[in-house]
Amino acid sequence: MDEISQDPCHWNELKFSREQGFFDRNRVIRSLIGLLFVSAIFAVLHFREVPVDVPELNSLAPNYIVAQVDIDFVDDEATLILRQEAVRDVGKIYRISDAQIDKRRFEFENFLQFNQEWRRESEADEIKQLYEMIGALEKALLQVRLTDRRTLQKMREVGAPTVGYLVFTPERGEEEQDLPDEVWEYLRLATQESVVGHAVTHELAISFFKDRVWSLVDDIPAQKLLRKQIQARVPEKMSRLSAGSRIIDQGERVTARHVAILQAMKQIIGDKRNLWHPMTVIGSLMMSLLLTGICYAFVSINYPQIIRSNRKLFLLLTICLLTLILSKGIEIVMLSSRISFIDRVGQPLFVPLAAILTCNLLHAGIATFVAGFLTVLLTFVISFDNLPFMVTNLAASMVAILNTHSLRQRKEIVSVCTKAWVAAIAVIMSIHMYDNSLFQLVFLGDVVSAGLFMLLTVILVIGLLPLFESVFGVMTDVSMMEYLDPNHPLLRRLTIEAPGTYQHSVMVGNLAEAAASKIGANGLFCRVASLYHDIGKIATPQYFTENQQPGMNLHQLLTPEESAQVILAHISEGVALARKARLPEQFIDIIKEHHGTTLTYYFYHKQLEKMGEDTSQIDETKFRYAGPKPRTKESAIIMIADSLEAASRTLDPVNEETLKEMSDKIIKAKIDLGQFDR
Repeated sequence: MDEISQDPCHWNELKFSREQGFFDRNRVIRSLIGLLFVSAIFAVLHFREVPVDVPELNSLAPNYIVAQVDIDFVDDEATLILRQEAVRDVGKIYRISDAQIDKRRFEFENFLQFNQEWRRESEADEIKQLYEMIGALEKALLQVRLTDRRTLQKMREVGAPTVGYLVFTPERGEEEQDLPDEVWEYLRLATQESVVGHAVTHELAISFFKDRVWSLVDDIPAQKLLRKQIQARVPEKMSRLSAGSRIIDQGERVTARHVAILQAMKQIIGDKRNLWHPMTVIGSLMMSLLLTGICYAFVSINYPQIIRSNRKLFLLLTICLLTLILSKGIEIVMLSSRISFIDRVGQPLFVPLAAILTCNLLHAGIATFVAGFLTVLLTFVISFDNLPFMVTNLAASMVAILNTHSLRQRKEIVSVCTKAWVAAIAVIMSIHMYDNSLFQLVFLGDVVSAGLFMLLTVILVIGLLPLFESVFGVMTDVSMMEYLDPNHPLLRRLTIEAPGTYQHSVMVGNLAEAAASKIGANGLFCRVASLYHDIGKIATPQYFTENQQPGMNLHQLLTPEESAQVILAHISEGVALARKARLPEQFIDIIKEHHGTTLTYYFYHKQLEKMGEDTSQIDETKFRYAGPKPRTKESAIIMIADSLEAASRTLDPVNEETLKEMSDKIIKAKIDLGQFDR
């Protein structure tokens, strides 16, 4: 018991069940976990991004930058100029007004209707043929496009369809004008198939339309499509910058061309890196081993219980790996995207996720170390501004840890992440004030991006916490609060079938929680575990004093030995009920330990009287609880509170003095019996 009380992290022990299987104890598995950690650190360090700072677009360059190598890069500005030049001499494309085509057709139909001489000379099938030909002519007129010779030639060069396109440049200032003979010759050929054998009628229609003037309008969609096709055929302009040449001056405004040059230089340097050169590999491996050694030394000295448990080690490794994978994944997406996300996301918050999960599942102290370690590691391997990234992530993580320490409900995760975001905003604001950019759009972008990262953290924490609790068998304060629900099946049964025991358990919980808070134990655990410590009495509630009616005692029908067996059985019955309901192993430990290895004194002495005070005639094991003795502060507190609450019902008078005397007597008796010896 003394050893446990001196452990500053004994609360952490309550999060995990004491039962250890093959996985938890095996040294080979522990070595594999260590190897996996070294491999993860090696991968992050060895395959990090090339350390070339790319300032944000439209910002002022903080430093003078020169080309480290010869750079061939896509010159977007030059490419834009070439593409604009390619479409500079593209002329307009005209079409005949749709409304005027309808108008001319209507006029021609009226002409035929009132030309009685023509109608008398024409046969019925010829009139029908004429109307079919008019429809074909109207369709052909709608397809006609007029442009200059140079534009038509460009269309042929880019492979654009030229059917219906004719060379003609309208006279400026004329709303309506005659169309050239080439148009009517095209129309004559385009519609001749529909009037085979009726050349006279065909010529009549062509002549009627040719004698009219026509309105031409710009075909804007056709012009845009042609310009787009011409520009698409212009190849990207590659420019060269020699090593040692100036890329950008300090204080110069960063343009898209600067960003393209720096990103190209970064790519070239990265391609030239020989990642598999023996010295490069050895250097990364040595750094990985050094960092792993530092972590091992810190954890083994300050949190030895984590080193001794493969389950806790693997949980810690999983959280770190998840954070590293998420960080590198987001970085890769941002760098590979054509949209310059890396310029818009100034302060990504990756580390608070690991801080919140570690604090909730393990301990605030180890969470602080993990947050610091991951922040430093990511600062050197992530393509973001180093100092702001480090300070922002550390500040947000520390605030998150301080608030996660008292987390009791899952909905409070939103509040924790909001406070971490506010801390990040304070850091971002101070950085922009220092750079005189507080009132620029980039400040708002940093604040919004930090908020989006914290929103992602909320989603991941809420989703991952129950998963980790289940997979690794962790009992957090959040999950403990859920066991306080009076609608839990076991508590509901206890309330209905053994109401006296339920009231007793509530009182024990209140006493234990108050005592735990005084000595630095886990008060919440004491309160929750106390509610379930006597659930075994559900099997035979009427045999326990708190559930008996006045004047009714079923033990009068049993021998002392039989009565003792009924009382002792509530431990095994409780364990069975707890396992069936899948209560945490920590609660089951309390069920087993809350009586330790004490005797059922009342029935033992009854049997002793029956045997004439001859102890040799009594099998003491039939009157003694199987134990084990309390192995944690919390278990010992619940044992004392359970005895104190039961004894207080017979106390008379009830005052502070008698209660203190009784509690001292109970505690001394437990000590004398060695119940707290571990």
